[in-house]
Amino acid sequence: MTALSPENPAGAQSGRPQAPVLSTRPLPPGYQRTDALTAALLGALGATMSWLAGVGGVALFPYAMHWQALGSALLAVPLAWRRRYPLSVGVVHALVYGLLSSLTGFDLNTSQVLLFLSFFSIGAWSAQRARATRVRVLICAGMGVWLVSVSAYRFAQALGTAQVVPVRQFLAAVVFQLFINIAFFAGAWYFGNREWARAVARAELERAYADIRELRSELVETAVSQERLHIARELHDVVAHHVTTMSVQAAAARRVLSRDPEAAADPLKHIESAARQAVAELRTLVLTLRSDGEQHALPTVDDIPELVSQAHESGTRATFEQIGGAPRVSPVIGLVLYRVAQEGLTNAAKHAGAGATVAVRLRAREDSVELEVSDDGYGASAPIPGTGSGIIGMRERVTAVGGTLEAGPKPRGGFLVRACIPVGDPA
Repeated sequence: MTALSPENPAGAQSGRPQAPVLSTRPLPPGYQRTDALTAALLGALGATMSWLAGVGGVALFPYAMHWQALGSALLAVPLAWRRRYPLSVGVVHALVYGLLSSLTGFDLNTSQVLLFLSFFSIGAWSAQRARATRVRVLICAGMGVWLVSVSAYRFAQALGTAQVVPVRQFLAAVVFQLFINIAFFAGAWYFGNREWARAVARAELERAYADIRELRSELVETAVSQERLHIARELHDVVAHHVTTMSVQAAAARRVLSRDPEAAADPLKHIESAARQAVAELRTLVLTLRSDGEQHALPTVDDIPELVSQAHESGTRATFEQIGGAPRVSPVIGLVLYRVAQEGLTNAAKHAGAGATVAVRLRAREDSVELEVSDDGYGASAPIPGTGSGIIGMRERVTAVGGTLEAGPKPRGGFLVRACIPVGDPA
């Protein structure tokens, strides 16, 4: 989740992991008041320290005490905008520091704190990282040149007076000041960059958390949608199969009831049996949906022969053939195969006609299992209109376990449903 910026235009297209980049760093609430108050307090502290140094006779600058106090106060003013405009404040602050040190003087202790805070803010708050680096290098170079120039100027002044300063002493003092300032600016540079890195890490964590929440929401929606589809498929397969059986048997009973009441007893018996089976399967489905991980006895591939036998007893001329031995499949795949056979028999009973023959073949291979439900489609009765949801449900079931489904009319009449599902080690 690397953000793009003018300094990282390639982003992730470079082929290398990119460091996280913030286009802007969000400013905290009330920062302006906090920065203004900090600048005012530091300015007051610097002015007080300059005044005390003047009163105590320990001032390092040969200027009037009130001018030194004013210089210390003015030096703190730019810090009121250090987080909003860190680069500009850093440059202005360095220029003001050099100018005021030559004109009025100020308290060195407080001024060093002010300069550290300004330099630190560039690294901590500037989103333009390359420019921030360049500005800090220029400030360091400028302050180094200023320090050497001031030292050389004072050395030249000393040469014009009776206070002769040895060259070795002068060079030692210059080197000492350079080392002090290098350590000072290096510390401000390091801690500023560290604060920016912490802000980047915090922003990355926030973005990751937001992505996780969004992904969680999507997963919940997907789970709900999948559960609805599962319930819809189960209800369709259970209800459609048994209702179709009852419809066919009811029609048969109606045709013979008037002339042969005893002959209607057998279809009515099948209607009763189908109704009981439908209620039992619906009860099992409800218990499965209500349970927390508890498994109930759902149909498996071993129940397909009984399913075909029930269809045959209900008036459908159905046959079953098993090729290659009993397939070793997981309970999930077994349920899918059972539902495909159930839906295929239901469709044949609805659309193939009363005189149609339905052949169910279960073929076990080394790496897959294949189920065919085929009818010849030669019947006297007109087909019952369908919605196509049965085939859609079968295809969704088979696809969900990595298989493929073929469903359509045969060239010489009839209809064929063929499901092929890869199998591994059964769960």
